[in-house]
Amino acid sequence: MSEVGPSNREILSVSELTRSARRLLEGEFPMVFVEGEISNLTRPSSGHWYFTLKDDKSQLRCAMFANRNRLIRFPVKSGLQVVVRGKVSLYEQRGDFQMIAEFMEEAGDGALRRAFEKLKTQLQAEGLFDPDIKKPVPKMPRHIGVITSPTGAAIRDVLHVLERRFPSIPVSVIPVQVQGELSPGQIENAIAFANRHSGDPFDVLLLTRGGGSLEDLWSFNTEQVARAVHASTIPVVCAVGHETDFSIADFVADLRAPTPSAAAEVLSPDRGEWFAGFRRQEQNLVRSMHDKLRHRDTQLGHLSRRLRHPGQRLMDLSQRLDDLEIRLQSSLRRYLGGFRVKETEAKLTGAMNLVLERAGSRLELARSKLVSPAAQVGAAHKQLESDVRRMKSAIREQLSTRQQRFTAAEGKLHAYSHKRTLERGYAIVLKDGKVVRGHADVEEGDTITARLMDGEIAATVTETKPEDD
Repeated sequence: MSEVGPSNREILSVSELTRSARRLLEGEFPMVFVEGEISNLTRPSSGHWYFTLKDDKSQLRCAMFANRNRLIRFPVKSGLQVVVRGKVSLYEQRGDFQMIAEFMEEAGDGALRRAFEKLKTQLQAEGLFDPDIKKPVPKMPRHIGVITSPTGAAIRDVLHVLERRFPSIPVSVIPVQVQGELSPGQIENAIAFANRHSGDPFDVLLLTRGGGSLEDLWSFNTEQVARAVHASTIPVVCAVGHETDFSIADFVADLRAPTPSAAAEVLSPDRGEWFAGFRRQEQNLVRSMHDKLRHRDTQLGHLSRRLRHPGQRLMDLSQRLDDLEIRLQSSLRRYLGGFRVKETEAKLTGAMNLVLERAGSRLELARSKLVSPAAQVGAAHKQLESDVRRMKSAIREQLSTRQQRFTAAEGKLHAYSHKRTLERGYAIVLKDGKVVRGHADVEEGDTITARLMDGEIAATVTETKPEDD
């Protein structure tokens, strides 16, 4: 430093000023994030990167040294919109204001990804992803509510799979926008509507849309939709995008499916497997009845062979009684030795006859009350055969009724199919992808699309008018 003239002015050299400015800048801005477009990118042999970061009003020189830029995992080129983290500095040799970049990420998706991870961490800490609170999804839904765009590819895939696998399941489409600023609110309202609906209540909801970029799928990464899914008392299946796409709604939902078609597979049983199951049950039932009948018939045979008719038993006892009578009379004669034999015999004979007469009466009374076991067994066998015939008839009638109900439901579903409506000559008119419901939805000069049975027709509106009363 040197002084010129009598004044107290402090005169700095260029290097001193630039060094002071550099220290001031680096102290005031220790680390910042800047978003802009890359231009004038150069990569000398040293491996360092030099580029300009600009927006529509200003530009900023940047340097990113080799030890930092080798960590970048996406292709960097001029025209790319990025977010750069680094320190503000001054290049003293040229006096250029610049930024020393330490990290770089693509703008847009990068910012969305940070918001995604932040919300994911928050909701996970609150327990919204806890497996223990997830509701079971019914194996045989009575009414499926599909929350999606009514004109997207996802709803066509879902309806096609459901019609192929189990067409008798009722399906209602609750239309919403699946991207854009209005989308999260519409999805929240649709879930609330489905939970309030009581006429034909839903027992499962499918929240779905086709694939797209992270920005396209962002409605399903909002806190508004996540909390609406969590608040639903109806089980929610979420199928957003492709198999590799994961959304916040996927983590909160009771079940996540990789694609809309896969979700429809999960929600619908295979009617072929059901028919096969019915046939197996019928065969098992018939086989079980035959086995029981054979077992009972074998038991009946064993019991029949072991039974002895009561009449035979009575005949044996009667013969035994006669034998005892003869032996008693013989013993008495020998004992009396001829003393007053005739008188004694007469008295004994009278007493014995009286005893035998009373015993015979009791025997006849008991015989009259006897029922043959063979008759009882025969009656039971006839009753068993009658019960088997009624059971077989009831089984056939039940299977026939179920088949008729299934066929009627399948026919009703086909009758209500939008394809049948189109086959009768009707068309679905769309404007900008939305269904046209009245003449007021279009104006002269608008371009519309008419969806027919076998394709689409593009047309221009030349006139609109209300229907005459």
